[in-house]
Amino acid sequence: MSAWFEMLLRGVLVTLGVSAVFSLYRLVRGPSLPDRVVAMDLISLQFVGAIAAYAVLIDVPGLLNVAMVLAIISSLSTIAIARYLFTGDTEDGGEEEES
Repeated sequence: MSAWFEMLLRGVLVTLGVSAVFSLYRLVRGPSLPDRVVAMDLISLQFVGAIAAYAVLIDVPGLLNVAMVLAIISSLSTIAIARYLFTGDTEDGGEEEES
């Protein structure tokens, strides 16, 4: 790996770390629950990007599988939380209650 590419990857890792700190601030200070959910999703995707950049940096392609699984789980959990916030119920009956 060339020196400039290694420096670029280290810069990417630093940038992802700084943006994760800002996202953590939004997670703690978020005025509403949806803001906190979006911040948590953003932090997890920044972590996925950091794992992928680190995998390329140290030349371990097996870590890319870990990053992909984490991205899938993160996306599914965000969808589940958004559905819960939208509907307000935890059952998956598919039928709406009649009043």
